[in-house]
Parts: sequence; structure tokens; C-alpha cells
Amino acid sequence: MKNIKSHFWYNNSQRNGIFFLALLIIVLQLIYFFVDFSTQDTSNLNSSEILKFQKEIDSLKQLKSITKTVKIYPFNPSFLTDFKGYQLGLSTEEIDRLLLYRAKGNYINSTEEFQQITKVSDSLLKVISPYFKFPDWVTNKKKNIIHNSSTSLRTDFIEELQKTASDIHQNIKDLNLATAKDLQAIYGVGEKLSTRIIKYRNKLGGFILEEQLYEVYYLDTEIATKILERFNVIEKPKIIKVNINTATFKEVLSIVYIDYTLTKKIFEYRDEVAEIQSLKELKKIDGFPLEKFDRIALYLEAK
Repeated sequence: MKNIKSHFWYNNSQRNGIFFLALLIIVLQLIYFFVDFSTQDTSNLNSSEILKFQKEIDSLKQLKSITKTVKIYPFNPSFLTDFKGYQLGLSTEEIDRLLLYRAKGNYINSTEEFQQITKVSDSLLKVISPYFKFPDWVTNKKKNIIHNSSTSLRTDFIEELQKTASDIHQNIKDLNLATAKDLQAIYGVGEKLSTRIIKYRNKLGGFILEEQLYEVYYLDTEIATKILERFNVIEKPKIIKVNINTATFKEVLSIVYIDYTLTKKIFEYRDEVAEIQSLKELKKIDGFPLEKFDRIALYLEAK
């Protein structure tokens, strides 16, 4: 019993040491719980510089992801479609600038001019510019201008450039008027593929957008791009939109982008709300394909 008691027997110095040690532990615990050690130095993550940098990173990530799944072939940037531009990582604004420039009858004849018109970033331009393929007459004429700076030669070149650009534009035919034989003139398009393209065109009631060509079953992206170099949607078909509030089940189902399951959900939603005030309401439907909304809106309306 004495041996056990001796383990709990301390002198005054030892008791004071134990007391101060316990007091120090309590103080440290209080500091830990009540003092905020988080840094007060926060940066403005919404600054325009950071947002611009993040946008550039996102576009490069998108391009890197696409290049893993889609092989990019050399192309003339003057005939870049919005679908192809999206694949390459261009923003909607950059694509719109290019299409507006082309709508005026102008053509892109250099990498520098492409950046000047679209205002793409240097980093994205560095990635996609190696795929630019300009006509030989553009390249050769540029060399002539470098070696000969006379005013008359420059004038002749500009006139010839405008004439050739006009010829190219005139040689482009209407995709909605192309026959199977016309399409078969494109390398890689056979009898079956040309028939499939025309059947899909008829099912749509005519191509409204050139990008709809890429939706043709088993049509390779490279071949579709080649077709669009020779054929564009020059005259859009007159599409009579279906009123979603009065349409029959069969009329809605006949739209290419809407299958049986989605048609059933649309009619169930219409019965629930009595009347659809805006097509945007369709996005509320569970399982609605949001990526197809713009296409579906080409054929439907809410009255």
C-alpha cells in the first residue's frame, strides 16, 4: 500500500510544474478553438484577366479532347463552318465574326488575317494554324508580291484575287438541289451514301443548316466537310412549324430529332399544363435532350 501511495506523492516544485503544464495545455486549446488562422489575403477570382485566361484554357482543353477522338484534316479557313469552328475550339463570337466577314463576299488569305478577323487567341491559333490550307494561287501570288513591290502588280493581283474568289463562290451549288449523281462526284461518296444523304434531306424537309449534313448516318466527318466545300445551303426550304399545342402525336413524332419516348413525355407535359406558353418549357421535361433543343425549335412553335 505504501508503494502505491509513493507514486502519487509530489513535492511543492513538482506540483507547481504539473499545474503550469496543465495551464499551458488549456491556453493552447483555447487559442486553437477561438483564433482564426485562415489567410485574409484573397484574390479577385472574377477579374477580367483571370476569366480571359480561364476561357483560353477551356478552349485548349476542348481542342485537346476533340483531337483525341476526331482527326483534323487540312482545310481552307475561308470555308470554315460553325460546326467545324466549334470542333476546333473557337467561341461563338469568333465564329460569328468569320461568318459575317464571309457573308460580305470576303475570303481569308493568311493566318494573320484569320486572327485579325476572328480575334482568336495566340495560343489557339498556334494549335490550329498548321491545318490551314490556302489555294496555290494565293500562296504563289503572295510570293510575287514579296519579290515585286510595284503598284501595278499589286493591282493586278487584287483584281485576279477578287475574280478567282468570285469564281469559287459561283461554283458552289445548293446542297438542297444536289442530285445523287452530283454528290457522287465527291471522292468517297458512293451510290449508297449519296442515297442516304438525299433520304435524310427529304426527311428533314430540306437542309436548313449546313451542319445538319454531319447528322447523316454513317457519313464520315471528313467526307461531309469535302461535300460542304462544293455544296452549301443557298436557298433554305420553307419549313411550316408545327404548333406544339394543337399538333397530333404523329406530327410531333415525324420530326427527326424527336423519338417515341420524347413525344410521349411532351404530350404528358402538355396535358399537365393545359397549354405550353413557350418552347423553352420543354427543357423542364425530365430527360429532354438539351443539346437538341435548337434543332427541335426549327420545326416547332408554341401558339
